[in-house]
Amino acid sequence: MSENLPGGALTPSDGLTLSRMGYGAMQLAGPGVFGPPRDHEQALAVLREAVELGVRHIDTSDFYGPVVVNELIREALHPYPQGLHLVTKVGARRGADGSWLPALEPDSLKAQVRDNLDHLGLDVLDVVNLRVGVAEGTTGEPLSAQFAALAELRQEGLIRHLGLSNVTLDQLTEAQAIAPVVTVQNLYNVANRQDDALVGRCAAENIAFAAFFPLGGFTPLQSDTLDRVAARLGASPQQVALAWLLQRSPTTVLIPGTSSVAHLRENMAAADLKLPADAIEELNALAS
Repeated sequence: MSENLPGGALTPSDGLTLSRMGYGAMQLAGPGVFGPPRDHEQALAVLREAVELGVRHIDTSDFYGPVVVNELIREALHPYPQGLHLVTKVGARRGADGSWLPALEPDSLKAQVRDNLDHLGLDVLDVVNLRVGVAEGTTGEPLSAQFAALAELRQEGLIRHLGLSNVTLDQLTEAQAIAPVVTVQNLYNVANRQDDALVGRCAAENIAFAAFFPLGGFTPLQSDTLDRVAARLGASPQQVALAWLLQRSPTTVLIPGTSSVAHLRENMAAADLKLPADAIEELNALAS
C-alpha cells in the first residue's frame, strides 16, 4: 500500500499490511462490553472516522457485545475499503449475565469463526487470534488441539492468517509447530512489562505484537512520571504512553479503544509524537 498509515506500516506476512496505530472496537459495546452502545450513531461515526484517519487494522470479536460490535462494524464500513484488515478473536463466549466463559473446544472454535464471518459479512477472515489464558493473565495450558482446528479452517480458505492472544513464549512455540503465527496480542503497556521477552521475540521474527490495554484498560494508567513527561512535551499522558509503545519495538502495533471521536483523534495524534531519549529513559524506569 502506498498511502501513509498512522504510526507507519507493518507487514508480518504476504498480503497483510497493518497500520501500526490500529483501533480496538471493544468499547463500542455497552457497559462491561455487554449489550448495545449508549449512542448507536456515535459508534458508527467512530468507526468511520478511524478509517478516514488511515487506520487499516481494527480489532474485534463476536464476544464483544456479544455480536453487537461486529454488527456495528458491518453497518459502518461494509463493503470494506481495500486494505482494511479486521482482526478477530475466538476462544470465549458470553453468559446471559455478561460473564466471560471459556469456549476452547475445537468444534466450538470452528463455529465461532463461522459466526464472525456471518456477523461481519465476510467470506474469509483476514486474521483470527486464538484467545487462551484467563482475564488475570496467561495459564500456559497446551493449545495444539485448538490451534490445529483454526489451522484446518485456514487450509479450507476461511481464514487467511492466524494469531494468538494472552499467551506465553512456550505457547507461541507450540503454535508455530502447527501453522505460521502473524500476530500475538497480550496485555502490555509502559507500566506492565512482564512480556518484554515476548516483545523481543516477536520483533526478531517479524510477528506483530498487539499491545492490548495500552492505556491500562479498565483502570487507566496513573503515573506522576507519565504526567511529568507529558507536560514537558506538550502532550497528554495517554499520547505519551502510546508513543512509548510505538518506539518500544518495530513490530509493536496498537489497538487503543474508545467510543468518542474526539478521543480517537487524540489517540491517533500519538503516532506523530517522537519521544526524546531522556523521556524514554524516565518511562522505562516505571517497570522497575
